[in-house]
Amino acid sequence: MAEMYRTKTCGEIGEQCVGETVRLAGWVENIRDHGGISFIDLRDFYGVVQVVMRDVSLLKGINREDCVSVSGLIEHRDEETYNPKIPSGTVELDCKSVDMLGKVRETLPFEIVTSKEIREDLRLKYRFLDLRNRKVKDNIVLRAEVIKFLRQQMEEMGFLEVQTPILCASSPEGARDYIVPSRRYKGKFYALPQAPQQYKQLLMVSGIDKYYQIAPCFRDEDARADRSPGEFYQLDFEMAFATQEDVFAVGEKVLEATFKKFAPAGYKVTEAPFPVYSYEQSMLQFGTDKPDLRNPLRIIDLSEFFLHCTFKPFIGKTVRAIKVHADMSKSFHERMLQFATSQGLGGLGYLEVLPDGSYKGPIDKFIPAEYKETLRSLASLEVGDTIFFIADNEAEAPRLAGIIRQELGKRLNLLEQNAYRFCFVDDFPMYEEDENGKPAFTHNPFSMPQGGLEALQGDVYKVLAYQYDIVCNGVELSSGAVRNHDLDIMKKAFEIAGYDEKTLEEKFGALYTAFKFGAPPHAGMAPGIDRMLMLLRGEENIREVIAFPMSASAQDLMCGAPNEVTELQLREVHIKVRQ
Repeated sequence: MAEMYRTKTCGEIGEQCVGETVRLAGWVENIRDHGGISFIDLRDFYGVVQVVMRDVSLLKGINREDCVSVSGLIEHRDEETYNPKIPSGTVELDCKSVDMLGKVRETLPFEIVTSKEIREDLRLKYRFLDLRNRKVKDNIVLRAEVIKFLRQQMEEMGFLEVQTPILCASSPEGARDYIVPSRRYKGKFYALPQAPQQYKQLLMVSGIDKYYQIAPCFRDEDARADRSPGEFYQLDFEMAFATQEDVFAVGEKVLEATFKKFAPAGYKVTEAPFPVYSYEQSMLQFGTDKPDLRNPLRIIDLSEFFLHCTFKPFIGKTVRAIKVHADMSKSFHERMLQFATSQGLGGLGYLEVLPDGSYKGPIDKFIPAEYKETLRSLASLEVGDTIFFIADNEAEAPRLAGIIRQELGKRLNLLEQNAYRFCFVDDFPMYEEDENGKPAFTHNPFSMPQGGLEALQGDVYKVLAYQYDIVCNGVELSSGAVRNHDLDIMKKAFEIAGYDEKTLEEKFGALYTAFKFGAPPHAGMAPGIDRMLMLLRGEENIREVIAFPMSASAQDLMCGAPNEVTELQLREVHIKVRQ
């Protein structure tokens, strides 16, 4: 019955079809009426074919984006009309009949071929039209191919795909939960999983050796360019009897293979093993725990050096420095100063190394003569170098230096082009100080502290976790950890963060109970699929790689969510909305 609408797809049409009578179905992408002869470009999911209508009556009533079925003979085009941009560009269909399948009944809200250039709210309202755009469609096709490849790799390594529940219990895991009221249990709620964290650990306790899934995750967070509000997907995997290094080996194998397979032609991908930086190293050298390794610039610490200098703004401050070898004009320095002050810096000091080895710059006179050589040695300065200085308090100086490093890299065109540069960042602090001056988990509360129970008896802010991220081109692709599988360590870790044993049992009851029955050591991670696709497609916004994304304000503009529900629906789940 399919041949009622088409005998071939547009993607199957080429010179091998010349002389064949076919029926095609799709959408009218373009119409060209040359008076006495007309042409339409017919588009389906697979390609585009030029249709020539020598009987002008066939075109009557046809408009762009109408869904039609056409039949006729495939012929060679005149050589001067070849279109090398499409595979079928040397042939055309000589149309003998047209059947209208779906009529456009309203004015199109935008041009399909240029939909990526219009306002996002209009695109999302008519997303079903936006998806007809070839570039938008190709993003979704790539998404399917990448997910298929990820599954294939995980299966080959012996991982078992297991689906975990979407309705689960609310727990304090960092972000806000999406909560779902229960009809049967008045005043009680389910939550949508922020991640399958507890379930995958429970699978390890159950004896599943290697688990994975393409996991939907739900967090009530504000949108960013690299974060979609509402939901996102990750390649979630967990391994029993595994160390951090075991997880690294799986993660880098999967990511290296995926990026090599789907990267644009000519792109370079970091070969395994990926470089590993501790959190402390990363914050010092890059000013961030998400380093962009395409940028060759590195940051050094000169706080102790400036204790010997007389430049008052740097005394008692954390001072970071960045060495650059490039020609920079006075106006470049002025623009960098403007940028620095816009980011919260009081200034951006610098020195240039002149041909005779001396320094030029406003800070030079504050450096004692006997320490000028020390600076040259500490920063490995050479003739033609410029060194920038960033000074602030201990918390802000690394962050600000990271911002200046990346901005210098961009403005001086130092970033490696056509490359995906991966690294691991590990040894994150287990705890940080919250707004009340008390310890709070820095990242995942289920991470194993390095040093075990004994480490938790001392200064908790010095405790490191077996916790790690994978970063690519400055984008965090994945977080993971060696999990805490010891109940005594778990109780102590949560106690430090302000959760007594009763709360631990209430909020994480399943894990609390399971760990009483022989839990194996286990570890895992979860690379974000949406961010992987964003990088592979070179998109600035993560919503470009999601079929039906929410808007930046967390609305489904196409279907009208969130929306109001009836009074009866509210009563059934025991909810009264306050005015």
